[in-house]
Amino acid sequence: MKYYLIAGERSGDTHASHLLHELKAQDAAANFRYWGGDLMQAEGGHLVHHYRELAVMGFWETATSILKFRRYLRECQADILSYKPDVLILVDYGGFNLRMAAWAKAHGVQVYYYISPKIWAWNQSRVEKIKAHVDRMFVILPFEEEFYQRFEYKVDYIGNPTADQVADFVPNPGFEAQHGLDPKKKIIAVLPGSRKQEIEEMLHEMLAVLPAFQEYQFVVAGVSNLDRAYYAHFERNGIKLVFDQAFDLLSRASAALVTSGTATLETALFGVPQVVCYRTSALTYQVSKALIKVPYISLVNLIMGREVVQEFIQSKFTARNLLDELKRLLTDQDYIARQKAGYAELRTKLGKHNAARQTAALMVRYLREK
Repeated sequence: MKYYLIAGERSGDTHASHLLHELKAQDAAANFRYWGGDLMQAEGGHLVHHYRELAVMGFWETATSILKFRRYLRECQADILSYKPDVLILVDYGGFNLRMAAWAKAHGVQVYYYISPKIWAWNQSRVEKIKAHVDRMFVILPFEEEFYQRFEYKVDYIGNPTADQVADFVPNPGFEAQHGLDPKKKIIAVLPGSRKQEIEEMLHEMLAVLPAFQEYQFVVAGVSNLDRAYYAHFERNGIKLVFDQAFDLLSRASAALVTSGTATLETALFGVPQVVCYRTSALTYQVSKALIKVPYISLVNLIMGREVVQEFIQSKFTARNLLDELKRLLTDQDYIARQKAGYAELRTKLGKHNAARQTAALMVRYLREK
């Protein structure tokens, strides 16, 4: 069968690459064409556009790129009509992919959605559009199945692929030596995000706490989809950079400063005490504040339904607050134990489901039954 996938972000590339791997195992005649990244490309098929070309966040930022997005939508639509896939598989990335779902359904293309856009957080009316345009939805957060049931829309909960990846991870024994890390100093991991807008908002403030923690070494998780030279001015005062090795970093960290996103869940699953940070443009924040329907922004707190990790958002995201919280995460044993107890509950709640394999099997079965 012919599969067309759209993953518009780094995390989507990761999850979609595992799905491609499993689809090949389930369907020996599988043929792939996609918008994604390096990890998907490593699985074979044809990469049409890299996600780095699509990486825009926030209302103001998106508005200023609207012409580019329209051009990409038209190009993607023409490419799908030319390719004639058996199914269009959308991976998260709601702003672009929900538009593609509506277009595809109108043109008779079967639409599957892997990793639901976060419509439960805001603009829940989009459920009706998903019901109308998406033939099968595969969700990865435990509460999403119940959310969709409220709207009489049946979805498949297939477990959490991040939990699977962390459970299967094997640390690199040469990690410290390869990156010149001091084996005698404990590590504070800094995960500032994977997009330029995020990093520009987050990283300077995160690293401002460094002078108060001279006995630790700060290691920043960089991403190779951004030019290494972009990070060069952060490599000062002993700060180390590692690229595309967040799991190795987290497996050794004593605490972490984390930009809200999938990394908060990864950090929790590695059992690392963390503080969650987020800042965006003033316009984006004001619009988001008016629309968001959930009490937390981190996946850890959202899944648990309570505050397990501290969140510093917008005006609360300051070096002073980070410094105080980081001290607690490194020295207050009762506080650390409470956070880690929450992590243990989280791991139990997520379990291990081999999400990509289960999703691939369901997709192939549904397509063959069609």
